[in-house]
Amino acid sequence: MHEWKQKRSSMRHYDQQAAIYDVQYVGEQNAKIKVMLKNIKFGSNDLVLDLGCGTGFLFQHIFQRVGFVVGMDVSQNVLRAAKKRIKDMQKINLVRADADNTPFPNHIFDKVFAVTVLQNMPDPTKTIIEMKRTGKPQAAFAVTGLKKKFTQESFVDILEKANLKVVMLTTNQQLKGHVAVCTAL
Repeated sequence: MHEWKQKRSSMRHYDQQAAIYDVQYVGEQNAKIKVMLKNIKFGSNDLVLDLGCGTGFLFQHIFQRVGFVVGMDVSQNVLRAAKKRIKDMQKINLVRADADNTPFPNHIFDKVFAVTVLQNMPDPTKTIIEMKRTGKPQAAFAVTGLKKKFTQESFVDILEKANLKVVMLTTNQQLKGHVAVCTAL
């Protein structure tokens, strides 16, 4: 029960912040996304999951490079903001769901992103395991972890406990979070 209390609190927070989220976080989110994208190759038919998509910062960076994008978030208000962002973008669908219990079958996504998600989850390892479940065996997984919540070691430990292999890790002073690109073991 404690788990859902924390999730509801996070959902309420992002519902309240949705209107100002872009102004507050555009620079930081885009910086993390750019670091990730330097280390991921896309195919024109790739199916991409943006787990905890928020207002959809990732979409503008990838929608023309992939086959289809699914943006998923638990906050109704950030999804409304994301819907406004994608009005002229084809091949993007939004889903309201919990990151620990996604409504997707096993092994369907070629790329899975979790930008600024883990620090909001009661059990980040559980979230990464669910994220990994949705990815194909050869999928790339891009994940961030807020430095205020995770040391570099604890962040990498969570990824490794979920049987992900870190192929790129950035923890520079300009970013407020650790950025990792991983593959499944």
